[in-house]
Amino acid sequence: MALRLVPASLVSASAVLLFGLHTPVSIPAGYLLLGFALATAFVIDRPLARDLALVALGLLLISTISLAANIDYPNMALMGTVLTLAVLLPYLVSRYLYRERAIRFPIRTGRPWTSAALGYLVVVIALGYAILPTYFIRSGAFQNWPTVTAPDEIGRLFVGVGFVGIWDELFFICTVFALLRRHFPDWLANLLQAVIFTSFLWELGYRSWGPLITFPFALLQGFTFALTKSLGYVIVVHLLFDLVVFLVIVHAHTPAWLPIFLY
Repeated sequence: MALRLVPASLVSASAVLLFGLHTPVSIPAGYLLLGFALATAFVIDRPLARDLALVALGLLLISTISLAANIDYPNMALMGTVLTLAVLLPYLVSRYLYRERAIRFPIRTGRPWTSAALGYLVVVIALGYAILPTYFIRSGAFQNWPTVTAPDEIGRLFVGVGFVGIWDELFFICTVFALLRRHFPDWLANLLQAVIFTSFLWELGYRSWGPLITFPFALLQGFTFALTKSLGYVIVVHLLFDLVVFLVIVHAHTPAWLPIFLY
């Protein structure tokens, strides 16, 4: 496992270069590191190399666009298309080329949510209310999202935040985490996916001390999915958190609106 961890860690590190640093120097370096990681995996463990190639395919597609929070119609269409392909193509390759079912999207598990699961949803909202206003407003991170005042702009921001939240779970949890946990213990696979998850959100706009929020959140989402085996549940968790994100961003740009937050 120690040898297999080398290329897997390099794939996670490439995301830091591609999305976390995202400079004219770091982006080519990220591509080189990603290629080296796949070559190393091919030598060490062919099945691992196949799965890392699927992760790399998604990362390469994402890296072709800017992840800046731009809610113009053309940019939303472009970003939506690329992010959809980053989930769809690895799934199709795994399902029809590899002839495997490693990537699944279990919306319905046939099991009702427990009282603890329902209680956790309340905790998520409470934590979002307690943490997010202070983070976005005091760090100035809300400025990474556009000011929205017209109903059409508010609607686009709401849809954009929700779409990316759902996509996060489809890619980072159901694709990256699912593929990595075939080769590593859940805790280790979760750490590796959380590095990629956090790097993506950094470029998206969660700057300053945002990783102190996004990295634990990514770990919790991976753990929650491993525990519940329910994509539907982790999506609901994410969307509740993102609902608070949306409300805070709107308030931060126009403080007279939604004066319900403490910071």
